[in-house]
Amino acid sequence: MLIPHPLLGLRDAQEFTYLGDAALIDRPDPEAGEAAFASYVYDRDNPAGLHRELWFHEQGDRSWLVVTRDTLTHEILGAELARNVARTRRAGA
Repeated sequence: MLIPHPLLGLRDAQEFTYLGDAALIDRPDPEAGEAAFASYVYDRDNPAGLHRELWFHEQGDRSWLVVTRDTLTHEILGAELARNVARTRRAGA
């Protein structure tokens, strides 16, 4: 499986470590309470189809990516730097 790294081009997925759902970028505010943090840590979707995931380029430039992947076919539709996704979300919030 090849991941289209936004800075380095196509890279083999073996260079990366998979973390999970890209929703982990949206860590709750400490004032949100214990229930919100427990949900952030333990609750995960298990979608069939398009899904955004966090991948760490461990054997490369050590960047974090948000990869859009079809969980049914494993086709990778795109990748963005996670820092850019986080900045965009904060700006929109």
